[in-house]
Amino acid sequence: MSSEPAGDAQGGPGRDRPGGARGLALLRHRNLRLYLIGQTISQSGTWMQTVALGWLVIELTGSGSLLGLVTAAQFLPVLVFGAFAGALSDRLSRWHMLQTTQVLAGVLAAGLGALVATDAIGIGGLFVLAAAIGTVNAFDTPVRSSFTYEMVGDADLTGAIGLTSSMNSMSRIVGPAIAAGLIALFGLPVCFFVNAASYLVCIATFLMMRRDELEPKPPAPSRKGQVREGVRLVWADPRLRTPLLMTVVVGALAYENQISLPLFAEFTFDGDAGSYGLLSSALGVGSVLGGLVVARWGRGTHRRLGMATVLLGTTMLVASTMPTLAAMSVALVTVGLGSVAFLTMTSSVLQLTAPPSARGRVLALYVTAIIGTTPVGGPIIGWIGETIGPRATYVTGGLACLVVAAVAWRSLAHAHEEEVGPAELAEIEERAVREAEDVDADSASAMPRSLSVGEAELSRRRGTGARWFTGGRGVLRSAPTGRGDVTGRRNRR
Repeated sequence: MSSEPAGDAQGGPGRDRPGGARGLALLRHRNLRLYLIGQTISQSGTWMQTVALGWLVIELTGSGSLLGLVTAAQFLPVLVFGAFAGALSDRLSRWHMLQTTQVLAGVLAAGLGALVATDAIGIGGLFVLAAAIGTVNAFDTPVRSSFTYEMVGDADLTGAIGLTSSMNSMSRIVGPAIAAGLIALFGLPVCFFVNAASYLVCIATFLMMRRDELEPKPPAPSRKGQVREGVRLVWADPRLRTPLLMTVVVGALAYENQISLPLFAEFTFDGDAGSYGLLSSALGVGSVLGGLVVARWGRGTHRRLGMATVLLGTTMLVASTMPTLAAMSVALVTVGLGSVAFLTMTSSVLQLTAPPSARGRVLALYVTAIIGTTPVGGPIIGWIGETIGPRATYVTGGLACLVVAAVAWRSLAHAHEEEVGPAELAEIEERAVREAEDVDADSASAMPRSLSVGEAELSRRRGTGARWFTGGRGVLRSAPTGRGDVTGRRNRR
């Protein structure tokens, strides 16, 4: 006999409770329970692949520039195809689309693992596979965002998104830690194979769902020119324009950890993939702690945004001076905290300043400013890490934060937020922390999950020496690659 209440078994669970359920009470939704199990395992596998893929590029080429370009190849399809994928998800079954993307992602992960295991992978092949992974993710992300609504209904949507965010944060800590251990014991290929297997678990959980309990989400009305209208609105109001311009610069130069951390591990601390996994997990711990700390800061203001920017820049500069891997791990916890503080304050002030009818468009621009700048910022930070050294990547990001804060300080000091009621303020602050953790994780992951969230969903939440296609990594490791060569690591500290 099912343990779900009768109302839950008749489609649209949670719709009769205006306030919605919170926390573990949401687990009464059978479909959501299955979804969280599958996604926790799958997201951990994705983080394992993120660590393995970044390290593979370093092992193949020793080049920070190429690492930045491979990272850009993963993020670019999300920008190119995201809007089309979101429209497609309004016309097709989201359940079927998610099944399809899980199969394709699993096949790509298994194929990548096989190429690495047989020593048949080169940097050109990585570019192709990275772009393919990014393309699959471009179609997966907007569908997944809308599918949460189908599982729990409108009233419980906010709580369900919160649970999903907590799952993502934990996966960000656990996944890299597991990757470090597996790579040390079995080598890089196992991470790709485990990630491929994790998609099988995810597919199984979808097949076990009760499809008659899913509540189809009606297509959101749209009209031409909404994006342009949002851009004009932001540009006309300095209270919105200044935070978003800050986010573009900070997002491009200070949120490229998927490039900086493997360079630190290899060339600064003479470490291995396990070292990279440790650094990535430490940053994840800081992100989780940051969410808990920032939630107690109170109302987001433009002045606090300026202070959060200074905090992020300062922690990055301090981290860039750390002499040992252990010290760097501790410093990265503070960087993670500063990162979430910046993102939370930015999200809060944008929501408190933008007209309620335009918050979805403004938040979409904010997410794009953080993650969508990776195709530009990634190669720049990679080139800096290769040419000057890994420490320079964090010096660049830290100085960018401090300079941006200094330039914007007068504008921030004179800005004011709109007055909102206590209930709406609490909802905005809670959502800002949750979105900050998600966006921060996406900026460091090979599989961004937040970039393609559509306007309707956001509004609803309101209410060189390398070869190109074939392997021989031993040859590549000893081949001349200029300053990107592994033999030049002593000069790149």
